[in-house]
Amino acid sequence: MSDSVQTLHHRIDGAVDLQTVVRTMKALSASNISQYEKAIEALAAYDQTVKLGLIACLQQPTLQISMAARQLEHKRVTGVIVFGSDQGLVGQFNDQLAEFVQKTLNNELGNLQVWAVGERMANQLEEAGLSLTGTFNVPNSIYAITALVEQLLLASASACFEGEVHQLYVFHNAATGQLGGYNPLKRRLLPFDEVWQQTIRSTQWQTNKLPETLGDPQLILQALIREFLFVSLFRACAESLASENASRLATMQRADKNISEMLDELSHTYHQLRQDNIDTELFDVIAGFTS
Repeated sequence: MSDSVQTLHHRIDGAVDLQTVVRTMKALSASNISQYEKAIEALAAYDQTVKLGLIACLQQPTLQISMAARQLEHKRVTGVIVFGSDQGLVGQFNDQLAEFVQKTLNNELGNLQVWAVGERMANQLEEAGLSLTGTFNVPNSIYAITALVEQLLLASASACFEGEVHQLYVFHNAATGQLGGYNPLKRRLLPFDEVWQQTIRSTQWQTNKLPETLGDPQLILQALIREFLFVSLFRACAESLASENASRLATMQRADKNISEMLDELSHTYHQLRQDNIDTELFDVIAGFTS
């Protein structure tokens, strides 16, 4: 075979190897998405249980959620948690979220304490002019989310109840339902203002048997608030990771399609060139025989 045919053969082999890697990454992303979506569905039932506990506690007239973080307006501090990605092949995942965070916080009064999940997101936020209070690693599996959430609760929620932070927001990307689509979201976790507490108190219990709390009602209420924050942060992290993998899956599907098209073109060129070489050799043999 000629050098050009051998070169095409090597290019085809390389494209096949690359397509194998891309399809493996597609399978991993699809599997991860399924795990995170199942975790989000499971959280919904637990979240409902926690809310029922809050209803049972706050419908008692002597109980009230009190936070030390009721500060003067000019001393108000806002806590912000941003979930990003440290993996590649996710397009503008971090860039769009960082831009959304910057635009949202431009109208926020007072000082900011910002915690970033992901080194790349931390760099994006610092480039946007935001000073970071702390940075955490992005979980690499569904089983690592719990440890991250515990760290975030220790860093942020404690500051809220000790009076260092007046309110707490969480920012993350969430899938839109379209292939690879996601939108940045903002949720306020703290404080539990009077309107929120009144809504809980006015919620009708599911049965005629009114609930009662066992033990110290105030301690039970504090435990339920912690579980509410845990569920909220866990859901935000799981939704962020699901949207990250959905974006990567869409990227891999486009790459797989492009590689398939390139392979078709290379194979066609290879077979055409190989046939031309065979024809040339045959013509040479025939010409030598007839001469």
